[in-house]
Amino acid sequence: MPSSPTAVGFRLTAATGTHRGDRAYQQDQVAVIAHPRIAGCVMGIVADGMGGKSGGRKAADQVILTARQLFERFSPEDELPTELLNQILAEAHLMIKLTAISAEEEPHSTIAGFVVTADRCAHWIHSGDSRIYWFRGARLVKRSMDHSYVQRLVDEGQLTEAEASSHPQSNLLTACLGTVQDPTSTSERFEALEVGDTLMCCSDGLWHYFTAQELGSVLYSLPPREAAELLVSKARQRARGGGDNLSLAIVKLENLD
Repeated sequence: MPSSPTAVGFRLTAATGTHRGDRAYQQDQVAVIAHPRIAGCVMGIVADGMGGKSGGRKAADQVILTARQLFERFSPEDELPTELLNQILAEAHLMIKLTAISAEEEPHSTIAGFVVTADRCAHWIHSGDSRIYWFRGARLVKRSMDHSYVQRLVDEGQLTEAEASSHPQSNLLTACLGTVQDPTSTSERFEALEVGDTLMCCSDGLWHYFTAQELGSVLYSLPPREAAELLVSKARQRARGGGDNLSLAIVKLENLD
């Protein structure tokens, strides 16, 4: 997407990347959406669908469709981004459940989305094991914590991060959209983003192949589009023919030139 000039001395540059990996079907969906009326207000979102050859794609499509519709109506002057993100999650979850009633499939999807506002604040929400990263330069400031079985083991001190990535149950989720029960989700708000900061959301098909240090180095040293291309290429190389669908959305704050 083109750069978006803002009134507070920075611009946002962005890119997305996606690949089917070595799967028969593409069930990831990803988008970066510029607000139609407010300069400097942008959403990045990724959905990793699950459930049959078309069920997962339908679920991921529903997440992105819901996000687009609600973000286009979003009024930053009157509404809080956190409320917007919670509404996206709740409505997408409901629509995915309604889809399941009319189909033989069991569609589910993760969600990881963030909104950057013109006052240089970031708001994010996620459910499942798609992740959001916030880097300052090449340094990781914070990342979302997966709603997964292995993350619970890491939190309890039973596994290290390295052990979790190769655990045989690393794909077992403790929350996602479309389940019978309402999904567990985590939302956060961060103030005072700076020029040089980068936000990235991505599916596990991408982050699984990188350390945070590697991601930060690439995002710091390359523009978003080139960074997305390099990360997709390197993930495919490291997958060695056994890679999942992968997707990512990058938004970077840069100086006005």
